Amino acid sequence: MATPITNVLDLRELARRRVPRAFFEYADRGAYDEVTLRGNRAALESIKFRQRVMMNVDQRSLATSVVGQPISMPLAIAPTGLTGLQHGAGEILGARAATKAGIPFCLSTVSICSIEQVRDAVQAPFWFQLYVMRDRGFARDLIRRASDAGCSALMLTADLTVQGQRHREIKNGLSVPPKITLRNLFDVMSKPRWAWSMLRAPSRSFGNLAGRIQGTDSLTTLAQWIANQFDPTLNWQDLEWIRELWPGKLILKGIMDEEDARLAAAHGVDAIVVSNHGGRQLDGAPASIEVLPRIADAVGDKLDVLFDGGILSGQDVLKALALGARAGLIGKAFLYGLGALGEDGVARTIEIIRRELSVSMALTGQTDVRRIGRDVLWR
Repeated sequence: MATPITNVLDLRELARRRVPRAFFEYADRGAYDEVTLRGNRAALESIKFRQRVMMNVDQRSLATSVVGQPISMPLAIAPTGLTGLQHGAGEILGARAATKAGIPFCLSTVSICSIEQVRDAVQAPFWFQLYVMRDRGFARDLIRRASDAGCSALMLTADLTVQGQRHREIKNGLSVPPKITLRNLFDVMSKPRWAWSMLRAPSRSFGNLAGRIQGTDSLTTLAQWIANQFDPTLNWQDLEWIRELWPGKLILKGIMDEEDARLAAAHGVDAIVVSNHGGRQLDGAPASIEVLPRIADAVGDKLDVLFDGGILSGQDVLKALALGARAGLIGKAFLYGLGALGEDGVARTIEIIRRELSVSMALTGQTDVRRIGRDVLWR
C-alpha cells in the first residue's frame, strides 16, 4: 500500500523518485554552499506561535487580495524556470491548478511552455515574470506579448542580472533542451512517467525564446544562456522604462533591503516580493523571513508586500503574514507537487497548505488572514 501523502515533503520525496536527477536538483538545490538555502528553512522553523484557547474560531476566512486581485487564500505560485522539465506541460498544469484553487500563477520568462501556449490552455488571466535582456527590443516584445495574452500583472525579477553559481547544475550537466548521454540514459529510462509526459508536451525547450533569439536552441546549459543574454546594467531608470511600456499592475521581485523597498515604493510599483531567490543567488544573504518585518515596516501600506523563501506549509504562510506579508509565494513546493503527480500534485500542494493554514489559524485564535499581526507569534 502506498504511503499516504500528508505534507509537501511527501510530495518532494515522490518527485525525487520520478524526475530525472538533473531536473529535480535544479529545482531543489541552491547556490554555492547553500547556506542561504538552508537558512530559509531554519529561520522559518525557529519562529514559534502563541497558542490561544477559549476563542470562537468556528468561522475562518482565508480570502484576501493581492494587487487588487481577489484570491481565495494568501498564496501564489512563484515564477520558476524550466517548469516544463519537471513534468511535461508543467506551466500549463500549474496554471490550471492555480486557477481552480483561486490563486495567482506566475509564468517565467525562461518557461518551457510559452506565454501563448499557456494563454490558449488556461482562460483565466495569469501573471508574467520578466527578466530584462541586453536586447531591450526583445524585452519590449515580451512585455507586449504578456499584454496581448491578458496577463493581469507583470513581475520584474531584479536579483538575477548575474547568476550565482549552482554547483549541482554543473555536476549534473544540466542542458536545455534535455540531451541524452550515457551518463544520464539510465536515469531517464528509470523515469517512465516523466518520459511519457515529456513526449506529450507541447514544448521541450525555451518556449518564450525559441526562434526569437539567434543561437538559443544550440546552447547547452542554462548558465551559459543567462551569462550571454541577461543584463547586469539593470537599474531604477529601467524600471521607469518598463512602467511606460506596462501600464498594468507591476510587481518587483528580489527585495532584501529596506532602502530598496523604499525606492520601489517611490517608483510606483504595486507590490514587492521579499525574496533571496530561494537561496539560488547570493549565498550568505539572510533568510527572507529575517528581513521581512523590517521591509514591511519601511513601506507600510504604500504597496503590497509579498514573501518568498522556503514556504513548505501553511504554518510558514501564517508566519509570513504575522511578520508583514500580504501573501506568500511557493516555488519549490509547487515544483515538488508538479514533479510528483502533475496537475493533481500541484492541487494537493495548494490544498495541504490551505488546510495547514486554516488549522494553525484556529489554534492561534485567528479568524481572518487580513487581520493577522505579530501578536500571533511567541516572543
